[in-house]
Amino acid sequence: MKNLLVVTFVAALTIVSGTSHAAEQSKPSLPNIVIVLTDDQGYADVGVFGAKGFKTPNLDRLATQGCTFRNFHVAQPVCSASRTALLTGCYPNRLGIHGALPPRSKVGINATEMTLAELVKQKGYATAIFGKWHLGDSPQFLPLKHGFDEYFGLPYSNDMWPKHPDLVNLPANDQKRKDGYPDLVMYDGNKVAIPQITHEDQNQLTTWYTEHAVKFIEKNKDHPFFLYLAHNMPHVPLHVSDKFRGKTERGLYGDVIEEIDWSVGQVMEALHRNGLDDNTWIIYTSDNGPWLCYGDHAGSAFPLREGKGTNWEGGTREPCIMRWPGKIAAGSESRQMLMTLDLFPTIANLIGAKLPDHKIDGLDVWPVVAGKPGAKNPHDSYWFYYEVNQLQAVTSSDGHWKLQLPHTYRTLGGRPGGKGGTPAKYEPRKLETAEFYDLENDISETRDVAAAHPDIVARLEIEAERAREELGDSLTQRTGRGTREPGKVRAD
Repeated sequence: MKNLLVVTFVAALTIVSGTSHAAEQSKPSLPNIVIVLTDDQGYADVGVFGAKGFKTPNLDRLATQGCTFRNFHVAQPVCSASRTALLTGCYPNRLGIHGALPPRSKVGINATEMTLAELVKQKGYATAIFGKWHLGDSPQFLPLKHGFDEYFGLPYSNDMWPKHPDLVNLPANDQKRKDGYPDLVMYDGNKVAIPQITHEDQNQLTTWYTEHAVKFIEKNKDHPFFLYLAHNMPHVPLHVSDKFRGKTERGLYGDVIEEIDWSVGQVMEALHRNGLDDNTWIIYTSDNGPWLCYGDHAGSAFPLREGKGTNWEGGTREPCIMRWPGKIAAGSESRQMLMTLDLFPTIANLIGAKLPDHKIDGLDVWPVVAGKPGAKNPHDSYWFYYEVNQLQAVTSSDGHWKLQLPHTYRTLGGRPGGKGGTPAKYEPRKLETAEFYDLENDISETRDVAAAHPDIVARLEIEAERAREELGDSLTQRTGRGTREPGKVRAD
């Protein structure tokens, strides 16, 4: 009888243990999230988007394993503003962030805003940014103050230093250079690791960031993580390591992109080596279009119009590839419109994190990302601002229709860009009256079709007015009711 009781107890214990183990096995694990963001990469600067003169085998492989998004946009065609939208889910002008913040900026991301890193921290994620930050360089604005556990990189663009091509050609005693950019520094955490970045250091940026990313993946292979790999390249001045220098027909720009492609391959290999492929969502895109005035040191937005610093398609439509095996169909393609500010709420919903109490502009677009049948973009429209709160364009949320509002933009006017890292000069051009484009049939924005679609024009004009009421518009002297203050430098 005693033996029977022991056997019964052991059997029951085994059943309970087995049930517990099964429950543990069936419990869904939180996905790792990897965002690779390049700087000033053009729409056509990836193999599957039509790259010429260089190859991107790792990005092309990422596309065959995931989805190529051909109508993916940033919120503004410039560095700091674009990154603000990505990391907060808000139009950057809602948060008082405009343009590209300079060194010693008096403003930055406000501590009251929630970043992607802080969002995922709710669920215990490890977080890291390796690369360019550009949301304020004062100590209170740096990444470790905004939810990131690790940071190694530059606080702003790599051209914001005394060796910028626009400055080095000036006379040695020129006051502009003396009073210009400070020495460019490299941060490791909250401390300066390299107080004076050199050209030789810049040649190693892509390699250094990649090495840090791989180590971070290795260290957190048993723990959910958010990796933000924000390359400084291919922003000018272009730099590349010896292992890729002189390798492409395209020249230095092509060499730089091939090194970025290598970096993506290293990240993919680290995920695969640690058995993380199936539980990791990779997102690859750029912060804005190519800086066309730099000519042979700039990328291509073909067949899109214009580039960085404009709200024509070449400035905001970016190459985008996403992979998540089993969740995003391999080898798929999407032409539905999406914007970086939608990633924040989409990730929140996926991991069960709570959105901030304050208003954000992004919406959960996971059904579109995952390619679910019948999925549609939930927005009514997207609003495109530039400069200091200028509402310059509005699009329908499906990306079919675009209303370019009257504004002044920069253009080369058909002239070639500069050579060897020295820029050509833009000329201003004014759009005197609104123009309306059918992007589905005219992606290059060449034909104003307003007369043929007055009803849709009227609808987008209503959306433009809604934008002005909410966020304001300096072009029409409007103040928005929904804007918030940026962070401001305090005396510690």
